[in-house]
This record gives sequence, structure tokens and C-alpha cells, in this order.
Amino acid sequence: MKINLIARTLGSVISLSLLAFSHTAFALDVNITEKIPYIAVQHKGKTVRIQRIQDQNHHLTGSFTKTSRKCPPFCIQPMNVAPGVETFGELEVINFIENYVKTNKGLLIDARTPSFYEKGTIPLSINIPFTVFSLGRNDKDLIDAMKKIGVERRKEKLEGYWTDLKDVTGIEKKPNPYWDFSNAKNLTLWCNGMWCGQSPRAIEGLIKMGYPVEKIHYYRAGMQGWLVLGLSITVP
Repeated sequence: MKINLIARTLGSVISLSLLAFSHTAFALDVNITEKIPYIAVQHKGKTVRIQRIQDQNHHLTGSFTKTSRKCPPFCIQPMNVAPGVETFGELEVINFIENYVKTNKGLLIDARTPSFYEKGTIPLSINIPFTVFSLGRNDKDLIDAMKKIGVERRKEKLEGYWTDLKDVTGIEKKPNPYWDFSNAKNLTLWCNGMWCGQSPRAIEGLIKMGYPVEKIHYYRAGMQGWLVLGLSITVP
């Protein structure tokens, strides 16, 4: 009886010790915040962790180590890219992924050209190059991109020149005659960094088309800031 009790007690102690060891062994030394070690997302059917690089001797290499680029075009971007558009830091982007992208209420948009996107992107980002939002309203690429972000082309007959004039001048306030923004998603746009004008140009194009500014967010630090903090990227 005593032997069984001792065995059970030792078994419990060993189990607790192994559990404590497993937690210690797999604990991260470099967390996102004190309370958030990482977040898990589904990327192309696989679970991907967004976390920081654990090697504390890690250094950036390649083009994102550069401090100086010719301006223009690589000029420092303002913190407030447009009135009503909120600027995000990394924690806000992570929160946006958790609460909007993972729940299909928002989209994280890599506004860079495809060649950059294909080398690596922030997990769950979709690629809509900044040039698309400057295309004519009848362009198929723009129409397809707008559908992705929850905007449909209006089907009613337009009024021709007078409608165009009122739309451009803003002399008559009414629903946008070309786009239906009633189901527009929350967006966070980003590009290569605080010196990159691609996502600001995409945001400018969206605003000109009438996209609700309260649904647009700007991650200014972009890929360079993301990499400086050692956060995960994925290759599409």
C-alpha cells in the first residue's frame, strides 16, 4: 500500500517536472510583447507562426540594411499619409491580422510590385500593386482588385459628362456614381518602408475613388521595419 502511494507520488512529481521542462524548453526568449510570444495564422492551408527571430545575434543583410536611397523617388514618407487614415505600428498590424484578417473582416495589402512580393511578404498579405489603384475605372485589373476589397462596380446607367463633372468637382454630395462601398473591407496597406511611396500612392488612389478613409490604415515602417524587429515573413 505504501509502495503504491510512493510510486503514484513519484509519478506525479515526474509528470509535473516534465511538464515544467517542456514549457521551459519551448518558451521563447524573444517575444512580441510580454504577454504575446507569437500568433498563429493559416497560410495556404498550413499553420504559420508570426514571431520574432530567436537568434539574438541575428543581423539584417541585403537591401534592407541600406540607410540612404536617392530621393526622389525614395523620399521619407509622412507619419500621417492622409486625413482620416490611421497609421499603424507593428503591434497594430498584428492586432489587425488577429481581429480583422483572420475573421475575414479586413485585408492586409502588400502594395509593392509583384517582384518584391514574390521574394517574401508579411503573412496573410495579398498583393495588389499600387499602380492598380491609379487605373481607369473601366480597367479589368482595377475592377478585379476592387472586388477583392469588397467594392462592386455600380450597374446603373451613368449620366455622362455632367456626372463626371459633379464627381470630379464634388459640387454635389451623393453616393459614388461608379463604386458601391457599402461592403468595403477594412484595409491595411504597406510597402518597403518609411522611404517607400508605393502604399501612400495606393492610398491616394483609393481615396480619390471614394473609399471610406476610416477603413484605410497605413503601416508606414513596412517590410524594413518588420524585418528590423525580426518578425516572420512568408514566401507566396
